[in-house]
Amino acid sequence: MAKENKSLGVVAAMPQEIAPVLARIKGFARGNIDGRNLYRFPVNGCLVYLIESGMGPAQAAAATKALIRHAAPDAILNFGFGGAVLAGLEVGELVLADRVFRLDQGNLAESPPPDAALAALVQDYCARVGLPLRRGGFITACGIRNKVEMAGRLGGSTALPLLEMETAAVLEQAQSAGIPLVAIRGVSDAADEELGFAIEEFCDTNLKLNPWRIAWTIAKRPLLIPQLIRLAGNSRRAGKRLALAVELALQALTRQNAF
Repeated sequence: MAKENKSLGVVAAMPQEIAPVLARIKGFARGNIDGRNLYRFPVNGCLVYLIESGMGPAQAAAATKALIRHAAPDAILNFGFGGAVLAGLEVGELVLADRVFRLDQGNLAESPPPDAALAALVQDYCARVGLPLRRGGFITACGIRNKVEMAGRLGGSTALPLLEMETAAVLEQAQSAGIPLVAIRGVSDAADEELGFAIEEFCDTNLKLNPWRIAWTIAKRPLLIPQLIRLAGNSRRAGKRLALAVELALQALTRQNAF
């Protein structure tokens, strides 16, 4: 029997990605699933469940499983930040995934693509209000990777590749459950900026940011400070545009018969 009311699942990794979206939402309720923050709010009569997964493929997969178990969503939206691999994407630009790759122990494998119909729906809806979404390939890795090396491995096989840490894992869980997915990322660092640190330097074993590790790493490597300040500013810029894209995507996806 079909559900009387449809629901939409949303997965994002970090509070810094989620906060600008929630600032645009009125009347959300906050809860918890398996120790993860969950935000619930209606859009166009559809109940939206937004879960904060934490960083990395393992956390993303576990959070998506929990979301599916709890909310049984009819579709899933994944969003967050990403780093451009090749020239052609500037900080703050928005990219819609049309291909997704997973980098695991040095092996690069392509996942089945996200839902093309939902991607087109979101792209068209955003275009109507003058917010362009470009199409690209998302590369999910367990941590920060060298962009020059990654560009060489891709060999021009995908347009506008973007490095990130969750989408492939969310996609795999969604597709295993027969749920269509669309993914949007905002560019937080351009291709010419190689990040001078490993994410593990700032995080615990579960890839959660640890203030003590952050302080210790900066104390040992003060030359990182200018890059971290620049990245924080870039993330704020990307976060504002990404939040608008997410709001528009929610409007598009919750329209009647969207999924």
